[in-house]
Amino acid sequence: MTSASMTSPASMTVTAGRAVAMRRLKTAGLNGLGLLVALVTLFPIAWMVSTAFKPSQEIFSLTPQLAPAHPTLGNFGDVISGQVSGIGSVWLFFRNSLAVTLATVLLASVVSLLASVAVARFRFRFRASILVLLLIVQMIPGQALIIALFLDFNRLGLLQNLLGLILVYAAQALPVSIWMLRNFVATVPRELEEAAAIDGASAPTIFWRILFPLVAPGLVATSIFAFITAYNEFIVALTFLGQAHSNYTLPIYVTYFFGRGGAQWGPIMAASTMYTIPVMIFFLIVRRRLVGGLVAGAVKG
Repeated sequence: MTSASMTSPASMTVTAGRAVAMRRLKTAGLNGLGLLVALVTLFPIAWMVSTAFKPSQEIFSLTPQLAPAHPTLGNFGDVISGQVSGIGSVWLFFRNSLAVTLATVLLASVVSLLASVAVARFRFRFRASILVLLLIVQMIPGQALIIALFLDFNRLGLLQNLLGLILVYAAQALPVSIWMLRNFVATVPRELEEAAAIDGASAPTIFWRILFPLVAPGLVATSIFAFITAYNEFIVALTFLGQAHSNYTLPIYVTYFFGRGGAQWGPIMAASTMYTIPVMIFFLIVRRRLVGGLVAGAVKG
């Protein structure tokens, strides 16, 4: 008799039980690691929100606590009234940031979609070189271009206004957006467009009714990059806006709570909490298409 035939049912049951136990242990370990990463990631956010509701005595207490003992809305009142910062209410700068971000996302999405269709669908000279140049441009630090951009925008009269910021942010987001969207467009079979053309559909109809719906998840994924680029940027905004306080964005506004006498942590945390709300709303809106868009973009290069 062979060794395989001599294996008893009891030993096979024990082996199967050990395999199941190992899988359960591995799953529990991965879940525990994921929970630990989530706690480490979410703790600064929880501390920020908690501090936003704390009075100054609790913020500077020698025995800090995560939850405020005496919650207050005073920090939010100071931020909204604008008396603490000295340059105005948070709503003015919230409006500026929101306008710049939405305009940047719209402009970058439209240009990158059209450019990605051209790169993915048409054959022309230096096509591969253009794709490589897009990545090379993205590797150049934005800070290295500020002086040249400042001089050019000064001659064009685009300093100290929001239009200049929109153009810079959209240009920063375009290389990655075009490269990513080109992969999404490449996954759409040409046969769909050819079949629609045979049925008499015009080029605009093919674009809007066939290509655009299929590329929409990728457009959502790339719009997130443009959103983050425009919403969190600080150096270009501070350099280009200068003394135009009424055009400041939220990242600049938050710095006005740091003075010679120290940092006003209550208003800072209140402003930062309000600063994160649009980001959360944006991700809640696009989350359904985000996962599908990220997976679809990795199918074909």
